[in-house]
Amino acid sequence: MTAAPIPANEAQRLQALQCTGLLDGPPEERFDRLTRLARRLFDVPIALVSLVDANRQWFKSCMGLEAAETPRDHAFCAHAILQDKVFIIPDACADPRFADNPLVTGEPHIRFYAGRPLKTVDGVPLGTLCLIDRRPRDLSQDDLAALEDLAQMAESELAGFQLSMTDELTGISNRRGFLRLADYGLALCQRQNLPATLIFLDLDGLKATNDSLGHAAGDALIRQFAWLLAVAFRESDLFARLGGDEFAVLLVNARVADAHTAVAALELAASQEAPDADQPWQLRFSSGIVAFDPARHQGIADLLAEGDALMYEAKRAKKLER
Repeated sequence: MTAAPIPANEAQRLQALQCTGLLDGPPEERFDRLTRLARRLFDVPIALVSLVDANRQWFKSCMGLEAAETPRDHAFCAHAILQDKVFIIPDACADPRFADNPLVTGEPHIRFYAGRPLKTVDGVPLGTLCLIDRRPRDLSQDDLAALEDLAQMAESELAGFQLSMTDELTGISNRRGFLRLADYGLALCQRQNLPATLIFLDLDGLKATNDSLGHAAGDALIRQFAWLLAVAFRESDLFARLGGDEFAVLLVNARVADAHTAVAALELAASQEAPDADQPWQLRFSSGIVAFDPARHQGIADLLAEGDALMYEAKRAKKLER
């Protein structure tokens, strides 16, 4: 058996998957009707909407199979998400990658598999819409077109979840998406006994920019700052626009000293964004840094409240210095 390689963008992919909030959720008719239709259209005993998590594939919709999940190492779908188009195995018993796979030698005795990757609006693969049969077979061009249509319908449903977690102005996570992802990140840190640190950020002078230059300039300032967050922080850090001029970053497996280093890098990047005719504003911000302490913080809401208070102390200190 050959386990699928890990995608190069795995951290981004898992973050996008968590942001949907779909994992371990209840069955939903919007996905179940697609898998029911797939079973009828293709005359297969099993049709799934499968989401590939860090160590498992979990079934958001599962028609014809009683299992709720399987190990990722056994998952055909873990191979399928590496493809741009439909991944087809006409006869798993004749394919050395899968012939001794437990899902082939035992239940559900997979012989035929076809999985079309399901991607976010940004093209990040989360899982598949897949067909499984217990006999060898293949798909015609008409079959492939029909599977593509069903997969696009499934992607439309996934996009609705993604958009509800994304800030429309900047394209990064919004408050709702951040709260969901941060709770997952904190739980991971507690299980693995890893440190976590929150940075609460607030743009300085956004109201003055809106008043003097207009809201279009203020929006451009917010977008520019969101872009700088992506530059200054690691791919594994969770950052979001909470609303208005407020942003937050959760650094997983990082201490306060690491957060101060990251803020210094952000300050340097901001200082290099010199005002010009196209952007006649100065990019400045205030920050508050909090180390996660499970004894004091029950969750991300407690961290945000403390970070917010520390940020305002820093902002008041700036005003007193002037």
